[in-house]
Amino acid sequence: MTEVMNTREPVMEEFALSQTPEEEGGPSSQTFPESREKYPKLSKRLPSIVVEPTESGEVESGELRWPPDDLKSAEDKGLHGDQRVCVQQQQQMDLEDKMNTELDPRSVTSEPASPTSSAGEEKMEVTSELSSPTSHSRDSGFFERGIKTMLSIRKSKRSLNKESVGTGTWKGKRLSLRFSKSYEENKTTICNGVEETGEKIEAEPIQGKPLSVMEINELIQKRQLLEAFASIKYLEDETIAERDAEKYKDNPQEFVRKSKDVDLLYNSITNAIQSIVVGTLEHPTVEDTMLTSLVTLIAREEAAHPNTGNTAGPGSDLLGMPRKWREEWREAVDESARKRVLRVPMALKEEESSWLDLHLGLLQKHLSEDLLKIKLSVKKCYPEEYQVCDMYVEAFHKAIASHLQDLSQRPLEFNELYALLDWVANIYHSELFLGHPDLKPEVKTENLSLLLTPADWDKLKNNYIASAKGKIKSYFGNILRLELTEKWEKEVHPEVKENLYHSSLSFDIQTIIGEHMKISGAISKSLERKTLELCLAELHEFIPRFGEEFVAWSTAWDSPIFAPYFAAYVNSFHDLMSGLETVFKVNTEELQKILAALTRNFTNIFLNKLRTKAQPLLKKILTKDWILATERPDSLASAVSQFSKHLQHMREPTGQELLRDVHKYVVREYIMQVIKPRRKMNGETRQQVSEKMNQEARILNNTLIDQGSDSDWLLPAIHHIANIIGEKKKDKIKEYVKELCQDYPDIRKEHILAILALRGLGRTKRAAIFRQGYRALESPDSRDGSTLFAEIDAPVIISCF
Repeated sequence: MTEVMNTREPVMEEFALSQTPEEEGGPSSQTFPESREKYPKLSKRLPSIVVEPTESGEVESGELRWPPDDLKSAEDKGLHGDQRVCVQQQQQMDLEDKMNTELDPRSVTSEPASPTSSAGEEKMEVTSELSSPTSHSRDSGFFERGIKTMLSIRKSKRSLNKESVGTGTWKGKRLSLRFSKSYEENKTTICNGVEETGEKIEAEPIQGKPLSVMEINELIQKRQLLEAFASIKYLEDETIAERDAEKYKDNPQEFVRKSKDVDLLYNSITNAIQSIVVGTLEHPTVEDTMLTSLVTLIAREEAAHPNTGNTAGPGSDLLGMPRKWREEWREAVDESARKRVLRVPMALKEEESSWLDLHLGLLQKHLSEDLLKIKLSVKKCYPEEYQVCDMYVEAFHKAIASHLQDLSQRPLEFNELYALLDWVANIYHSELFLGHPDLKPEVKTENLSLLLTPADWDKLKNNYIASAKGKIKSYFGNILRLELTEKWEKEVHPEVKENLYHSSLSFDIQTIIGEHMKISGAISKSLERKTLELCLAELHEFIPRFGEEFVAWSTAWDSPIFAPYFAAYVNSFHDLMSGLETVFKVNTEELQKILAALTRNFTNIFLNKLRTKAQPLLKKILTKDWILATERPDSLASAVSQFSKHLQHMREPTGQELLRDVHKYVVREYIMQVIKPRRKMNGETRQQVSEKMNQEARILNNTLIDQGSDSDWLLPAIHHIANIIGEKKKDKIKEYVKELCQDYPDIRKEHILAILALRGLGRTKRAAIFRQGYRALESPDSRDGSTLFAEIDAPVIISCF
């Protein structure tokens, strides 16, 4: 049982069982030399602390056995090892008689029993002389003198070694019992209901205490890890000593139980270490004292269990083996980083479309704060050898890499894939995150491994390209949809810029290509190149599809804005080709073929629409209504102008070439209508026809020339024919025929005969005039390959005799 220990003075004292200097071969050390002379006789009523042995079988598994079995006293059997028993008054008086030479004011150590006493009868006695309140009143200096002259009862070195070999008891261990400075302030109640001074002020080093497993575990739960470790080490050394002394030869189960107790307690400290490290970044402030104690604990464990290179084999116990708490610390740092990364908020995709972008932003923010906290507050709690900043940076790096790999396995859309690629390539190592000036120089990124493996990185880029394909196709589809719904169907006239019809088609396409190349190029050059190839491939597919939709719309609707948009799109195609070649430096040969075919298709539709408008008017030429001037002379020119006037806003050379074709088409079709076989006209009618043809030819030619046509070689064709029809004199007719043949060398005999027949000349006269005109054709002037009559089918003239 434990008696009450009272102290009146605020003095910290320690009772310890240790070897004396005499036993080590040196002189005795006396802190208070006068105590030898003034040593007081201890009163019988003063209590002492005696640690007595217990039977092994009487201690429950899981409790620390103290003192060792080899120190059991036969008269004290039945007392539990984790109890401190009051020393009998008579034993105290016996011990007083033994003390005659050495006094130790701070510790009381054990001394072996009489050589004649058996090991089972030995007692380790610790006596503390404490004055009661009444005695203190009688002699105020009694306690001070008594505490300075405490008994130091030590075993001789030879006796201790002998008993250690024989019984496997502890060697050179000390039982440290510390008392607080003030009894009134720090007394605590212990198991038997009495009060004991409990506030303990740590001294260096902390000595192991004979505590039970439950008491040690309570220390661990209270985070008093240094004291807990000292007690566990004490228990471990005791168990090893008893094992080496073959104490458990006949009771191996007891050894297994005690070994398991030690292992479980060490594991409990391991868990506490992990908990402390993992929780370091969880709190707003860093517990400096806790981390400093943790470093001390790891150092003491490494010193207590030096790594000799031996490892525990299968089935062997772990007693005395290194617990590798520094490795546990590193693993705890990794676990802390992993938990911090996983705790960053992440919105649901269904609730927030930009969930990944927001999550990566929060990840960047929270971990930047953690790294700054590590630099400013955590690093100073550890020695340099721990390389705390490097360890945490590496741990966060691995945790982020694992997290990003998990994210990359999700079915991500285009914007999400880009956000992930951009974060890895442009944000992670930048000043926005790891490279922030506030984190330097402690946070180093030079030696970090790749955040994503090459295989994962390539897979992410391939997924990005596959997703971009659908995105770009969708963008091009939106262009077509807007053109149809916002322009064609609403018949919105295109803008005119610099006298050219303007369409946003080229700008929109180049913007799409440019933006995708820009963002992909910021990630990698290879991704930029693949994106450009993808855009061109999609463009090659889009242009024909766009043309088909435009043609389908123009066919379904006879809209007046067809011609303007036809000109605008031709201009846009030209700008697109130029932009791709100069800005994006791509080979446009294939695209040129596609655009050329599309332009021809649009041109054919344009000319067909022109024919549709002009043909009804052309067919009226030389009809009775036409001769009687019921139709306005500018009606044909007006109909043609509805199409031709838009060509002046088409970029050259396409617009100019098409205007030439229109001009030539109108003149050709006009002549073709005139030379068709008709009934013979009288002189007055021929004169009217001649005047009407000259008038329409002037209006038509002037209109087309004003609109930009440079086909002035077509101007005299209709006038020559009109002059022949209206001329009465044969010689003049011959001159007009010659001029016609000179201006248009491709004219054939059938054409001249048809024109003369329209004039009303007979077969003989036609033949004579032709012969003269034919002589003029023998040396025709070339017109740079331009032909007119060669494209006109000559009618068959039937003569009646």
